[in-house]
Amino acid sequence: MPDSPLSTQSPPAGAPTTHLPAVTHDVLVIGGGLVGASLAIALERLGVDVGLVEAAPPGALPAVFDERNLSFAEATVNALTALGVMQKLRAPCGAIERIHVSRQGDFGRSLLDARRHGRSEFGRVVVARDFGEALEARLAELPRLRRYRPARFLAIEGDEGSHRAIRIAGGDGDGDGERVLHARLLVAADGTRSSVRDALGIEVDEYDYHQTLFVTRLRTERAPDGTAYERLGDHGPTALLPRGDRQYGLVHGVASDEADAVAALDDAAFLARVQSAFGWKAGRFLACGQRSIYPAIRVLARRSTARRAVLIGNAAQTIHPLGAQGFNLGLRDALTLAELIELGRAADGAFDMGGEALLRDYAARRSEDRQQTLAFSDSLLRVGANPAPLMRPLRSAGLFALSRLPSVQAALVGGALGYRGHVPALCRGRQA
Repeated sequence: MPDSPLSTQSPPAGAPTTHLPAVTHDVLVIGGGLVGASLAIALERLGVDVGLVEAAPPGALPAVFDERNLSFAEATVNALTALGVMQKLRAPCGAIERIHVSRQGDFGRSLLDARRHGRSEFGRVVVARDFGEALEARLAELPRLRRYRPARFLAIEGDEGSHRAIRIAGGDGDGDGERVLHARLLVAADGTRSSVRDALGIEVDEYDYHQTLFVTRLRTERAPDGTAYERLGDHGPTALLPRGDRQYGLVHGVASDEADAVAALDDAAFLARVQSAFGWKAGRFLACGQRSIYPAIRVLARRSTARRAVLIGNAAQTIHPLGAQGFNLGLRDALTLAELIELGRAADGAFDMGGEALLRDYAARRSEDRQQTLAFSDSLLRVGANPAPLMRPLRSAGLFALSRLPSVQAALVGGALGYRGHVPALCRGRQA
């Protein structure tokens, strides 16, 4: 699920090309989706000269801001509140007070209750479209931010030692006119199929889960009570997230070779299928909204930095949505980068925000969080989807351990709250 995919197609042969004056920025962010826009807000408050290259024109939201449901961990809520974004949400959020994990056909379950860990909730559920509108409202308040939109990343023109040179098309209301932008630090936030990552020569490792995910909203017989459900199955998870509009956000995984048949089902047949996979813990399923469809593919960059360049969000790692960790992980990428720039500038007036010291520190700080989050998401999915009969007692024992063993539960709760590895100060509740 991309942060904000950008095309790299060049103008048709023979088309007129306008070359606009070059501009230099401290940081140039390619991609105006969830993570890229959040980074721009975090950097602009520090007085950093930021350029943001966005595919969507003024007045429109990137395609990533659709009807999917985002689960914000407590750490994410803290940070977005400090950055003034949560206050811009116009639609109500849904509080996640409990997390219920089970597997179809197995005994055992795990129930985490935030109150038992000194919290009123683990986090909030926000509709991506609503979040996009809140980000846009916050971006519009930033006087120093330079936004290039609609614009397309074309190429990295070269490395000038103290700067990267990046060629884009569009961005100033001049159609496909091209220009070169210079940046001390280039940030790739352009999603799973990152064109910037390709241009930097960074390879990826891909794993196809052979699942297709159906995402929609779901109205049920009983309104949400603050419980988020993860129901594992042979062909993928069925997750229900409590939204703020008294409906659930649904993610339903199916085997990829069944996806076309499931997509062809009418609403009644689709609801019956999901009800069979999930059970009756939320009552009868009554209605669903328009369904969106996404392939479940893990894409991991083999490194997160290059000379004067950093990958963040889905450009660095795209993970399975089981556990709802993707955006939370990507936001911590962005906030870690912003924090290192802030610390570096405070310690040294000649700090090079695209230098080797920053890149080295960024990679080191993000390593533990990234590895632990990926390991949790992948292991839970692989174990949950394994239909082997011998796995049933092991799964049941594992679910029991999640609920009963303090050390296991502490690690799970910390991850659910968004506290893994080095946690940026804004995630811990420090005010911007």
